[in-house]
Amino acid sequence: MTATATGTAAGTGTTTGTGTVPTQGERFAAAFREDPEKAEVHFDFTLTDAFQAGKDRPRLTARNLFKKRLAEGDTVHGWSETRPPGSSGLPASGLREDAYRFGTAAHHVRPITAWVQIPAELAGHEDALAAFIDHRLMVRLGTAENRALTHDVTGHPDVARLPYTGGSYVEGVLAAFDEIEQSGGTGHAMMVNPRDYYRELVGAGSLLGDLAREQVMICRHRQVAPGCALVGDFAMAARLLDGAHSVIRVAEPPPGTFDTPGTAVSATVHESVAVHLPTHFFHVVPA
Repeated sequence: MTATATGTAAGTGTTTGTGTVPTQGERFAAAFREDPEKAEVHFDFTLTDAFQAGKDRPRLTARNLFKKRLAEGDTVHGWSETRPPGSSGLPASGLREDAYRFGTAAHHVRPITAWVQIPAELAGHEDALAAFIDHRLMVRLGTAENRALTHDVTGHPDVARLPYTGGSYVEGVLAAFDEIEQSGGTGHAMMVNPRDYYRELVGAGSLLGDLAREQVMICRHRQVAPGCALVGDFAMAARLLDGAHSVIRVAEPPPGTFDTPGTAVSATVHESVAVHLPTHFFHVVPA
């Protein structure tokens, strides 16, 4: 069975004037009841946009740091500005950006997919299956999205690595904020590994309070390696390209996804990050 859900509110499970809007899991569970082997539900919005993981447990995800642009197709054309190759030193004006070069770029929106395997005992319990999809598949999809969007930036060839020496993680992070402002931007957000957040930032004097005063957004997730950080002017230097369509379906997973046979369900969204100003991101790494 193939079904379609329309409107961003369709994924929230909220109560409206006309009743309760089904969650993503409830829509899939209904389709699964009708056809367990071919259940498939399409959404005309991005599932991770509707699934607000931080609503009950305040915590930023990667997508929360970017401004969004609707992608009407698989390829989006845009502008870019970056350092000239082999550049060193400052131009006569003393401003780094006066040496930057303008250009264009084609950015490709791609599928991001996560998988779960339905426990056999759950298949006959529609409410429990719906909750399983809402609370496990959506969380797995959020993890896959964090990974993909983060790697879009750290993997960009013109995003500079900023090594820090002496084992001072905090000094490396603060140096990145300085470098961004020396480039004409504002470092208003960063991604860090939870290990560094709790072991290096929490309890480091007034640091978190100082960053909060400057309204710096901190996203902690495991897709940034321990000892590293991605610091940037996320709002100005990049855009989240959102394809605004998603699907949850019963499907055959890639080999090696699961250790045992069973019914697999995937959730797929279509998005990527277009980096316009790689000069306004720094990947902080140990020297």
